Amino acid sequence: MGKIVMAAKIAHVPSILISERPGPLFGKRQGAIDGLKEIGRRARERGADTFLVFDVHWLSNFGCHMNANPRHKGVYTSHEAPHMIQNMPYDYLGNPELADMISTEAKKEKLEVLAHRVETLPLEYGTIVPMHYMNQDGWAKVVSVAAPLFASWQENRAFGAAVRRAIEASPFNVAVLASGSLSHKLVPNDQVGDNQWEQVGSEFNRQVDLRVVDLWRERRYKEFCAMLPEYSTKCNGEGLMCDTHMLFGMLGWGDFAGEMEELTPYFPSSGSGQINVEFHLTK
Repeated sequence: MGKIVMAAKIAHVPSILISERPGPLFGKRQGAIDGLKEIGRRARERGADTFLVFDVHWLSNFGCHMNANPRHKGVYTSHEAPHMIQNMPYDYLGNPELADMISTEAKKEKLEVLAHRVETLPLEYGTIVPMHYMNQDGWAKVVSVAAPLFASWQENRAFGAAVRRAIEASPFNVAVLASGSLSHKLVPNDQVGDNQWEQVGSEFNRQVDLRVVDLWRERRYKEFCAMLPEYSTKCNGEGLMCDTHMLFGMLGWGDFAGEMEELTPYFPSSGSGQINVEFHLTK
């Protein structure tokens, strides 16, 4: 039987990569890099063979989609920010069998979930950036899940629960990553520049983000899940926080009781709120 060996909420912002280059941001995202590397180290140590990534940078309009290619190989340049991420090679094995099992389980809930084997379907940077730090030598397989923009939070929650059932019925040990921000009100174009990296889009968003982190720290998940649908919209959730809906659906929603461990404390980036945390699974 399969097992979820890790559940984490992670950052994928371009400023992480940019901080490794000479310039005003140099070295300022080392905490985020260290957090991503630690998550990868823990996953490997626990025997993970697959990373399943809920990637809110891969947005879909119709249905829910998974990249189930047997191999993910390409050179990535961001269409959104080609000056930040360009010519970034990646090469990882996929896990079509797991993707098919998740799709089959989700369809039992009447969810439209498609597992694609399309050679020209690339990965997005919500998957590529964390894999760059967690999976550098391609030791684990990768399945990427899109953020369905027009799905309800109830559908995303049900999908997350289906993911758990499918993993537990599979032969795989899986590290599950919710790859996306907390609040996500990006800076306006006239504020783009060297100072954009140290801002959250509004003080309201920052305060709500900090409250969310406190609720997680205090294991007050019922209260968090009760506010999550409104938080997703009122704080400009990236991909409407589909990744977080899915993650907590997998964890058991408000009934989850495990410890949250901060691996990278809350930080701003171009208006968004970012963090790397692990939610420790209860036995």
